[in-house]
Amino acid sequence: MAKQFEQLAPAHADFIRRQHVFFTGSAAADGRVNVSPKGLDTLRVLDPRTLAYIDLTGSGAETAAHVRATGRLTLMFCAFEDPPVILRLYGTGRLLVRGSDGYARLLADAFGGGEPTGARQIVVLDVEMVQTSCGYAVPRMDFVADRAVLDDWAARKGEDGLAAYRRENNAASIDGLPTGLGE
Repeated sequence: MAKQFEQLAPAHADFIRRQHVFFTGSAAADGRVNVSPKGLDTLRVLDPRTLAYIDLTGSGAETAAHVRATGRLTLMFCAFEDPPVILRLYGTGRLLVRGSDGYARLLADAFGGGEPTGARQIVVLDVEMVQTSCGYAVPRMDFVADRAVLDDWAARKGEDGLAAYRRENNAASIDGLPTGLGE
């Protein structure tokens, strides 16, 4: 049975910290719904009602466009190791632009000042509801290692190359919504 909570309990936060991957779900009023996997130790629980993750340069920027359009954002975590559980965080997202004061403060406070290669913004989720469910149908899988492919790609591009890539590939969503990333 699913259970709902107003905020993260300490056990929820501990579960989140142990996960190697999480998923974002977002949508604008019209157009496609987006679900994206995230990882690479980019997420932090800030308090029982707030999480943040460093968004890395990638092939698309649907979450940025959807958060700008509606603010609606869901994060989902699945236990691929025992015990089985699924945890969803429903709320409102906001974006901290790379280079802004808010970005710099949160990067220093929550991430120790370490910025991964290819970082393009920080996504903050203000949690409105926490829901857990059984996860009995989620397969068991063992974590082997993080992939270095994205970091290597971003390092080869360099700052100027990443900025050009974001202008060319991340300025709009697949539905044509502005992301704020190509500016």
